[in-house]
Amino acid sequence: MEQEQPVRVGRRLSAIVAADVAGYSRLMGLDEVGTARTLREHRAVIDAIVARHGGRLVKTTGDGVLLEFPSVVDAVECAVAVQAAMHQRNADVPADRRMLLRIGINLGDILIEGDDILGDGVNVAARLEGIAEPGGICISSSAYEQVRGKVPVDFVDLGEQTLKNIARSVRAYAIGFSAKAYQASSPAHSAPHLSMVVLPFANIGGDPEQEYFVDGVTESLTTDLSRINGAFVIARNTAFTFKGKAIDAKKLGRELNVRYVLEGSVQRGGNRLRVNVQLIDAETGNHLWAERFDKPVADLFDMQDEIVSRLANALNAELIAAEARRAELSANPDATDLVFQGWALINRGWIPEYMARARSFFERAMALDPNNVEALVGLALVNDTEGAAMLTDDPAARFAAAEAISTKALSLAPNHAGAHMALGTALMCTKRAAQAIAEFEHTLALNRNSALAHSLIGFAKLLLGRGAETEAHVNEALRLSPRDTLAHTWLVWVGSAKVALNADKEAVVWLRRGLEANRNYSVAHFQLAAVLARLSEMDGARAAVQAGLALDPTFTIRRYRAGNAWSDSPTYLAGRERQCEGMRMAGVPEG
Repeated sequence: MEQEQPVRVGRRLSAIVAADVAGYSRLMGLDEVGTARTLREHRAVIDAIVARHGGRLVKTTGDGVLLEFPSVVDAVECAVAVQAAMHQRNADVPADRRMLLRIGINLGDILIEGDDILGDGVNVAARLEGIAEPGGICISSSAYEQVRGKVPVDFVDLGEQTLKNIARSVRAYAIGFSAKAYQASSPAHSAPHLSMVVLPFANIGGDPEQEYFVDGVTESLTTDLSRINGAFVIARNTAFTFKGKAIDAKKLGRELNVRYVLEGSVQRGGNRLRVNVQLIDAETGNHLWAERFDKPVADLFDMQDEIVSRLANALNAELIAAEARRAELSANPDATDLVFQGWALINRGWIPEYMARARSFFERAMALDPNNVEALVGLALVNDTEGAAMLTDDPAARFAAAEAISTKALSLAPNHAGAHMALGTALMCTKRAAQAIAEFEHTLALNRNSALAHSLIGFAKLLLGRGAETEAHVNEALRLSPRDTLAHTWLVWVGSAKVALNADKEAVVWLRRGLEANRNYSVAHFQLAAVLARLSEMDGARAAVQAGLALDPTFTIRRYRAGNAWSDSPTYLAGRERQCEGMRMAGVPEG
């Protein structure tokens, strides 16, 4: 009979952090309810710091926590940041009421049992916590060897220590906290780009039957904002510890080390629902943006999805603008600062000046960080835009560059929604519309809120000779993001579809809607001029030509025809030729 093989026990080398509250029993004796509440509030701040440093909460033990980190440097930096935050939070608390943490750190081999960790590596960390001073940190020699010289703190050699239930003695080191250490660990001036907390929305009126809907909006918005590339969003478990409390945004920003605070409320009156939301700069306390969503109550879950999608799309643009404004004030912008400035220019409009400046920002970012995925995606989309918006006499080169750059971005980040969209656009504009639709659908699988992906599917269908379907896709994009910074382009695309369908009067309506939303789309002026000329509205046609040439003096009919070679669909090509004739009638330069 074959002998059963013993089950292999999982092991790994990890940095283990054990922490508890010194004198917790005494504090509970003084004020049980207040102490429990204060501990919850402290833990919310600690959880955010742990998440920033890549730590994992293994378990809580009453007043203590056990954490695991893949890097001992991250573990020590996290512990120092936690103690610095606690020092700040205790500043105005009477000495006998202060909640002081003791922290022990060890680098050792651990046993893995599900989500739990066991073994001597864990036990040593727990025993080091026991000998740490209140408000202090004690680390093992194995941890010390890896972090000395890498963390801006002083170490005090405590010598060999005999720890309870540990067979061998352990050399231990205490971390000495100087003003330099606290300053280096303070999160006040180091909040990451696009870092935010979504506070639980207030349930105006207090209807208990509506509470689940209000909490659902908060949770879904937290999840969807986390999908924004580069965003750091505080976990909902931490955010919900602030539910129902009066919040000082600046203080909260310092405690959670975030740049932005999002707060809102939900109110139901009869058959109508109103959602108010506002974005606050946590550094200054200033309100950056506010929005109100007001409509009849239908299916609450469908409504929740719609509200979250609209807010997530709007916030994406607002956060890019806010980060770009911050970057403009920076004396030494980093790659991410430059990327945000580039994206802000793309959002302003599709004209040569903005594209050239955006290109410069993305190229500068890549000079600092050649593998910066956000800069690669931005540069790919600049190339796509210059070709698609007919801002160049060599669109083929732009689309080839966009395809190569977005392919490189995907090699670095295969699930980057924006990179799939940039690649899809290059494919779409080089007679591969069916492949492009697959890329746009992949984008939606990664980010369900991508209104731009919906609109691009509509435009790709126009190139396949299915222009009658374009309007429905654009309407879905507008439902998700009615005030999108790129909505003007989607409206113009429907106008192009109407031209292909030989519905010129409808085309005028859509083209004008697009230009009313944003006049910084030079080719749209020329398209409107062509349709108006064919409708014998010559004054309007000539005015549209002048507006277009003011934005792009180099535009010609030759460029339009050559650059608009995206499809072999007979209906699309016929529409293009009618537009060329209309532009000629309106006075667009031949080239």
